[in-house]
Amino acid sequence: MSEEKVRIFDTTLRDGEQSPGVTVTPEQKVHIAQKLDELGVDAIEAGFPIVSAGEMYAVKTIANSGLKAEVCGLARAVDADIDAAIKCDLKYVHTFIATSDIHMQYKLKMTREQVLERAVHAVEYAKKHGLKVEFSAEDATRSDRAFLIKVFSAVAQAGADRVDIPDTVGYSTPQYITELVKEVKEATRLPISMHCHDDFGLAVANSIAGINAGAACAHVTINGLGERAGNASLEEFVMALQCLYNKKHNIKTQLLYETSKFVSNTMGIIVQPNKAIIGENAFGHESGIHTHGVINNPLTYEPISPELVGRKRWLQAGKHAGAHGIRAMLEEFGINPNEEQLHMIVEKQKNIADKGKAITTSELLTIAGEVMHNSQFEERFKLYDFHIVTGMNIIPTAVIRLNAEGKDLIASDTGVGPVDAALKAIQKIAADVASIKIREYRLDSISGGSDALAEVSVKVEDKNGNVVSARKANEDIVVASVEAMMDAINKVLLKKVLYSKS
Repeated sequence: MSEEKVRIFDTTLRDGEQSPGVTVTPEQKVHIAQKLDELGVDAIEAGFPIVSAGEMYAVKTIANSGLKAEVCGLARAVDADIDAAIKCDLKYVHTFIATSDIHMQYKLKMTREQVLERAVHAVEYAKKHGLKVEFSAEDATRSDRAFLIKVFSAVAQAGADRVDIPDTVGYSTPQYITELVKEVKEATRLPISMHCHDDFGLAVANSIAGINAGAACAHVTINGLGERAGNASLEEFVMALQCLYNKKHNIKTQLLYETSKFVSNTMGIIVQPNKAIIGENAFGHESGIHTHGVINNPLTYEPISPELVGRKRWLQAGKHAGAHGIRAMLEEFGINPNEEQLHMIVEKQKNIADKGKAITTSELLTIAGEVMHNSQFEERFKLYDFHIVTGMNIIPTAVIRLNAEGKDLIASDTGVGPVDAALKAIQKIAADVASIKIREYRLDSISGGSDALAEVSVKVEDKNGNVVSARKANEDIVVASVEAMMDAINKVLLKKVLYSKS
């Protein structure tokens, strides 16, 4: 296999931001760009400069941030778009025009000859201004093959540095991509990029097919963000390249999960729990058969080590859990029940799970404490009271009063809402004894109506990567959130104490 590294072109800040419902500030775009640069992407598509003054400001700021990655901007095959990219101090432009009959007839209202002329002019115009040019034939995979090759050949002769094959509506197959890449490579002799969408769930497979057929680069996004069903997921593409195809790249894979969470939090798009590589459940196990195997040898049910992508393995209690998994979970807290006690704990938690309730770590420990009559579960963080001020045109503010390891403490903080403010205030007090961050917050309504009983689940992680979950229900969402957070912190502190004694 070739030792040449596959080029990773990240378009989270352009195509990813085009996800329905997503919008980020220029400052947030800069922070994401910095994270992408730390991750090791080779190129960052910083945005589409012509769309707004804010977009132009963000792209220009990123272009002048001294990043190691190449920074490029998107431009239609229009002089004004390319001029906007130049004003952003970009040295690299990604210009495009559609080549499929359906796009030309119904969107562009242009003939094939006009599209060809526009494509060549855009490349020549950008090159005349000293830019590196990557040319995309939008909707390439639904274009007439002969006309597509004609356009690619013409832009290559006009001076394009790269050509990109977009599967704009995710309609292609790996077999067709393989054929197309070989033909485009033969016609242009230029480096080829793949830009695949995920409408049929084939974006990563199509991108890999392109690479195996001779493409040198893939356009990807963090968490697979993008128009409609999204783009090829960076984390899935990179790990498949590395682990399944033994191909090299520049991505620091240990930063994948951290980067995923940062982008998710910044753009406000939650990652589905069962998403490959970076979903919360990607390295979680409940089934007794699975947990038994993983405890003995992780490779039995894990294709890669979670640490490789910045993750940690975790086990889940529940009706499918077996004694081996429950014992392993309890041992993390220094709890070692005998066989009889273990059997009772397993059965008790199964009885709860059979009623349709997920078993949190804190609930499992509570069950163990009841069965073993163990006094180690005394709360080290005790809530006295809290006060919230919120309303229209008022910054939500929370004041929390609690006892932390025998000391009465008060903290206040502000947030985007009352729950956020309250949890931040609690974390402020907890910081001295338990540096934690919230990995997941979920709110469910148990009953209907405006007086519905709210159930809040939180997962928190300490600085050592240990994850603890807790769940509380209350008619008041803020109260349920605060109680769940307190419960989770107590479990983190318990684990910390038990580790220090071992």
